[in-house]
Amino acid sequence: MTDTVFGIALGFALSAACGFRVFVPLLALSLAAQSGHVQLAPGFGWIGSDPALLALATATLVEVLAYYVPWLDHLLDTLASPAAMLAGAVATASVVTDLPPLLHWSVAVIGGGGAAGIVQGASVLMRIKSAVLTGGLANPLVATAELAAAVATSLLALIAPAIALCFFALLCAVIAHASARYILGRRQRG
Repeated sequence: MTDTVFGIALGFALSAACGFRVFVPLLALSLAAQSGHVQLAPGFGWIGSDPALLALATATLVEVLAYYVPWLDHLLDTLASPAAMLAGAVATASVVTDLPPLLHWSVAVIGGGGAAGIVQGASVLMRIKSAVLTGGLANPLVATAELAAAVATSLLALIAPAIALCFFALLCAVIAHASARYILGRRQRG
């Protein structure tokens, strides 16, 4: 039972990191699997393989650099939203063990995909707000902050999954509070 809870916490935290950058958490997971720090679920051993590591490292580099190209960052946000949710589901499914298949995939798709989707949605809104307020001039700063958040969340997930999960819960509370203030503010003005 402890391994399952650990796996769910690790999976959800990595999934949340996928909302900041799709490939950074998967690269971190691949490195952790190769070093023996993380035991992958049956059927997901490929994540720790050399070809997967090379592919994830290349994809991470391309993704990181592309977010610094002014018009490409908005295009990537369009593509990254579904990709982040898929990556979040894969990240969770790959580290959750000892669950029946239906529950395993339900946790991965709903929990992992949902965690990535929440963070990705907030990230997209932040980038749009940055573009509107600064004409896109601050988008490289946003990209840097998102990359730092993806790296920090991934590392924290691998080192202390429960703390990373608490960080994600706090982030959700902040997003909910900001959304509520925005919606209520619009209703009062309208």
